[in-house]
Amino acid sequence: MSAGDQKKGGDKPEDMVRVAEVWPEVERAECLARGAALKWASGVFCRPEHLERLSQYRKRESQRTTSIHTRLKSMVQSYLEGVGWGLEQLREARAELKEVSQALKKAGLESNGNTDGVRSLERLREASVNHCQLLAAVSNLPRLYSVRSMVLETERLVESRRLLEAHARLMDLEQWQDDILWQLHGAAGTAGSALSTEDQELVAKYFSGVGKLVDALGKELWAVVSSALALARQNPTPFVSAVRIVEREEALDRALLEERAGPRGSSRPLPPGRPRCWRACFFQVLEEAVSARFRSVSYLHTRGPGLAGHLSALQHAIMADLATVRHLLEHCVPSHYRITRAYLRASHHCLHAHLAQVSSWDLESGEIFAVLNWVLHIYNSPDMMGHPELVTEMEKEQLGPLISTEGLEQLQNKYVQSVRKSVSEWMHKALQVELQDWQRDQEPDTDHEGFYQTCLPTIITQMLEENARVALMIGQSLRDQTIQMGLYEMENLLNRFREALVESGKEHRKDLSNNKNKFYLHYLLASISNCIILKKSTESLQQQQSSRSAGQFSRTPPNPLAALDRAVRRACRLVMDQLLLDLQPLLPGLMTRHWLVQGDPTPKLCTILERHLELYGRVRPPCRQRLQEEAQWLMVVEYVRALMQKRMVCRSAEERRQLAQQMVQDDQQFREIFHGLEGEGSVPEVNPLALLPVLADFIKLKDPGMLTLEVSGLAAKYPDISEEHVSVLLDIRGDVSRDIRGAVLDLLEQSAPPLPAGYRPIFTDILVPPSTMAFCLPTAKCA
Repeated sequence: MSAGDQKKGGDKPEDMVRVAEVWPEVERAECLARGAALKWASGVFCRPEHLERLSQYRKRESQRTTSIHTRLKSMVQSYLEGVGWGLEQLREARAELKEVSQALKKAGLESNGNTDGVRSLERLREASVNHCQLLAAVSNLPRLYSVRSMVLETERLVESRRLLEAHARLMDLEQWQDDILWQLHGAAGTAGSALSTEDQELVAKYFSGVGKLVDALGKELWAVVSSALALARQNPTPFVSAVRIVEREEALDRALLEERAGPRGSSRPLPPGRPRCWRACFFQVLEEAVSARFRSVSYLHTRGPGLAGHLSALQHAIMADLATVRHLLEHCVPSHYRITRAYLRASHHCLHAHLAQVSSWDLESGEIFAVLNWVLHIYNSPDMMGHPELVTEMEKEQLGPLISTEGLEQLQNKYVQSVRKSVSEWMHKALQVELQDWQRDQEPDTDHEGFYQTCLPTIITQMLEENARVALMIGQSLRDQTIQMGLYEMENLLNRFREALVESGKEHRKDLSNNKNKFYLHYLLASISNCIILKKSTESLQQQQSSRSAGQFSRTPPNPLAALDRAVRRACRLVMDQLLLDLQPLLPGLMTRHWLVQGDPTPKLCTILERHLELYGRVRPPCRQRLQEEAQWLMVVEYVRALMQKRMVCRSAEERRQLAQQMVQDDQQFREIFHGLEGEGSVPEVNPLALLPVLADFIKLKDPGMLTLEVSGLAAKYPDISEEHVSVLLDIRGDVSRDIRGAVLDLLEQSAPPLPAGYRPIFTDILVPPSTMAFCLPTAKCA
């Protein structure tokens, strides 16, 4: 290593020790650096051939080390230069602070020497202040002596409503009071000094009447403003004077506030009672004058029909007042007052509060209708606030609705509930009248088509249609609610109607000889026609109702059509019970030896059927066809039931032929009675009258061996026929052996087809009487 290298950085032990003392971590850093260098060298020179590039690596590392040393030296040099400049600045600052300290000491010494002079000036200042106050008092003595007379004169002017002159005197008095207070407060040089309490009380004592004058003038002023409408029609001069005074006061308030806000008047206090803000009071008094009309309204004077008249009077009064405001008052006030808009706003707010009070009363349906109609249609119509001259003002104000959406919904709900109560009462009365009509000793009335009817459907239909029409005058939503309510009540009425039919049927069966029950069947048929009329009315109401609101007002929508269907089915059942009651005395004569020889009582049965079918013709379709069909089924079922009683068992082929022939003749008579059924309505899939010829063929069959085939066809056509029914038919023939009986019954048991969809059973309603045999022999098949 050269001498230069040794001089630059020799690794002497004493140097290492000194550096370690300054930086204790230097030894550790040195070890880490050496370790890292060894690790790098071992990785680079791991093979002998790599040593050829040792000189290149040594040269590169030497250049890198030299570059690092150069940068470190330049950085340390710049830091040292900055530290030197800072030290120089600190020396200069210390010298300047020393000079300032010496100057302050000299000023303190001179100030201590001037203390006596300052004390003498304080006494001179107090004397100057006293002199200024005395000068102000002397200069204001003439005003102070004339204050009382000015106050009395101003009071007389206020009492005589010479408001402009009174206000001018009042302004002079207030100006005097303000000037005296300011003079007592001090000159401009002593503006910071506060006025003593004694001085304030003294001034307040001299000007004690000024505050009372302000109150008296304000009272007269607001009395004039509150009667502005009347004055505008007679003599608007007092109102114009009041407006001029209000504008003067507003200008004074604005000037005083601007003056006190400036730099020179910031310490000067405002006069007592300022700012008065009389313009805001002007509009407040105007609104109170408008609301006075509504506060005088009595609850008793607006009940019932009086409420509609009261709302009409309000409409005319408001429009008359608005005409006065637009054509007269607008010319008495500055344009920026916009008094028409202010009156509109006041009227709207007062109406809002008044209608809220009216809505809280226990109103009836007519009263609620009057309120809703007035709020939704009249108020915004061209006859009122929708007037062409008022529309622009209303749009600029954006006053909102007279009654909130929630309030309207509550009113509509109250209206629907009130109408529901009335409808329920009327329906109850109509049902009571209907029940009384059922006891009349005459037939029901007929319409122009000859159908039975009573007044019940007409009353109900007209009532519901009228309620829907009236509700539509308010809005579609209320119409939908009213229709839904009507459908609910219709459903309740029909349920009660059905219960009344059941009770009437019980009473009729208790005493059949009562003359009051002579037209029982006729009124049953009239009830069915009534239900058909009510069904058409119900469908018409449902069509009027909006589809989106059908289930909106209740979780369970009404279902009057289902109630109608139940009532019609119950009435038809009672009609059939009456037919069966009339047929019952003659049915035991069927399937007897006397019936086989004479043919009785079939003609009498036909006579009863003809009379009933003639009455069924007084029922509106489609129930007329339904009753005829039910009568046909009833007659066939009872006829077959009489056959199943085994009142006659054939003893020969001739008797079987006669029995079958008589059954065919009866079938022909029944068919002649029901001949019009096919032309008037739909024919059932299984004609019950077709059963009688089939049974007749079964009985007159000559070859018993063919009975198996015959029973198979019978079961295919009437799948509800049971083994008991077939067994009775075999017994009636009287010529069937046990083997054939067993084969027939086995075949029937094995086939037993299921009932097809839409099939109406016949044999299911026919019970076979139990066998009279005490025991059964163990044959192939028990009968």
